[in-house]
Amino acid sequence: MDIVKVRRALVSVSDKAGVVEFVKALASMGVTIISTGGTARALSEAGIKVVPVEEVTGFPEMMNGRVKTLHPKVHGGILAVKDNADHVQAMKTHGIESIDMVCVNLYPFEKTVAQPDCTLAEAVENIDIGGPSMIRSAAKNHAFVAVVTDPEQYQDVIEELKANDGGLTKATRAKLALAAFTRTAEYDRAISEYLAKQ
Repeated sequence: MDIVKVRRALVSVSDKAGVVEFVKALASMGVTIISTGGTARALSEAGIKVVPVEEVTGFPEMMNGRVKTLHPKVHGGILAVKDNADHVQAMKTHGIESIDMVCVNLYPFEKTVAQPDCTLAEAVENIDIGGPSMIRSAAKNHAFVAVVTDPEQYQDVIEELKANDGGLTKATRAKLALAAFTRTAEYDRAISEYLAKQ
């Protein structure tokens, strides 16, 4: 499938630079925005209509935000192969709606451990779990899903969506997926190197 139309996007970012403008542009194209925690608050305060992730999952965010997106209604929506009849039927059976874009950047682990007074407990608390899980799910399924992991990508993505009636090409989705896997690899390496020094 060359062009995939973006109808529902999940947005959950630690680095909020440019995210309000990016999401306003998505919303102006009729994209439904699902969001979490601080991101949902920032978007709502900017006047953007947001579906809180707990409305999607039926569960509140819990354990100080450690558990919020690790749920079949999130990952099923991201990972479903849209031209596989069994996947489509599973979505219908379990009330899972498709998620066509994931916009996620990660807890600032590298910045946290760069602080001279950083404790091991602080470092561990800044190891993102849900973020890399969603990024990897979306990147794996880039045949059907776009994954945006860097504010530097926002402008190009919006321009392509406008040019393609709200859709992104296969080539763009593949390029975004490569950037996403590169980012999660860098992130895991930073965690591994930090823990090796402890």
